[in-house]
Amino acid sequence: MNNGYEIQPRKDAFKEGIAALTGLATSVVSDVLGRTIGAVDILPVNKSPVSVCGNAVTVNARSGDNLMIHKALQFLQPGDVLVVDGGGDISRALFGEIMMTVAKSRGAIGAVFDAAIRDVEAFEKHQFPCWARGINMRGPFKDGPGSINVPISIGGMIVNPGDVILGDCDGIIALPPELVMEGARLGKEKELVERKTIQSILDGKYDDAWIDATLKQKGVL
Repeated sequence: MNNGYEIQPRKDAFKEGIAALTGLATSVVSDVLGRTIGAVDILPVNKSPVSVCGNAVTVNARSGDNLMIHKALQFLQPGDVLVVDGGGDISRALFGEIMMTVAKSRGAIGAVFDAAIRDVEAFEKHQFPCWARGINMRGPFKDGPGSINVPISIGGMIVNPGDVILGDCDGIIALPPELVMEGARLGKEKELVERKTIQSILDGKYDDAWIDATLKQKGVL
C-alpha cells in the first residue's frame, strides 16, 4: 500500500471450476448454497440475454474515479471478468466503450460494476456482457487512489481475486474456489429437480400438497 494505492498479483483462474459452473443459473447456485450468495441491485445493462462464467480480477476504485481501472486492464487475460467496487456511486460513469474495447481485446469475457457505466449501446453491439448499478453519461476523474486484485464488495457480496464469477440475466454471484465444485454439483442436481417439476405442471400432475402441510404446521389451517 502506497498513499492509498495497492497493486497485487492476479490470481490464476480455476479452470476446472469455471467449466463445472458454466451454464448453470445464478438463482439455482445461490439457492443450493443457502440463498445468501449474490449481489444486490447489480443488473445487466445489455438488452440481449447475457451469461458469463470466469475468473475475477478485482478493483477497488475511488468513487467517480477510474485511474486504477485503466491500470487493471493491463492485468486482464482470456476468460477474466473485471469486477469493480466503485462504492455504489452512480454520479459518474467509470467504464465505457473505449475501456470495454480494451478489455475485450485482452480476452475479458465480461465486467461488473458497483458503480455506473456509459455507452450502453456499445455493450449490446459488441455482445460484451456487463452488470452495473446504474448508467450515467458523465465521465470520471482519473486521479486515484485505488487497489487492484484485493478483496472488494459488490452489491453487498464479497469478491476476492480468483473467485469464479457466474452471471446471467438475474444478476451476479461470486464463488471462492473451495465452494465452486460443490456449488456446481448441487446446482446440477437442483436443475434436474426443477425440470421435473416444470414437466409435472405441464402434465397436470403437479403436487402442491406441501403448501397446506406447511401452513398446518404453523397453525394456520
